[in-house]
Amino acid sequence: MKPREIERHQAPPQQLEIVLTLDPDLCWFQGHFAIQPLLPGVAQLDWVMHYAAAELAPGWRFHSLQNVKFQAPLLPSMVVTLTLKWQEARGLLTFSYLRHDGDARHTASSGKIRLCR
Repeated sequence: MKPREIERHQAPPQQLEIVLTLDPDLCWFQGHFAIQPLLPGVAQLDWVMHYAAAELAPGWRFHSLQNVKFQAPLLPSMVVTLTLKWQEARGLLTFSYLRHDGDARHTASSGKIRLCR
């Protein structure tokens, strides 16, 4: 189950920004966790790969995680910006999720994923 897109911007063909809203009804929040639901890291990575494969790197697939940092939780009803940058020559996809707090943006997670054909 994917989040709801609010808007998207594609800068050069190798960069994509998508503003998402995290609907509390997303299946990822169910049972993770009872007291304070949060978006699991595996869901964040699933969305990164979904958008990368569809928009930036068709024909490429996941190979390995180079570096991932989960710095702040993503909670139901939050608005976040997912930024993807694709370096085809290196087979490297970088991503970040930024939490919206009014006009401010704060990094929730980021990382690098190696892709292969």
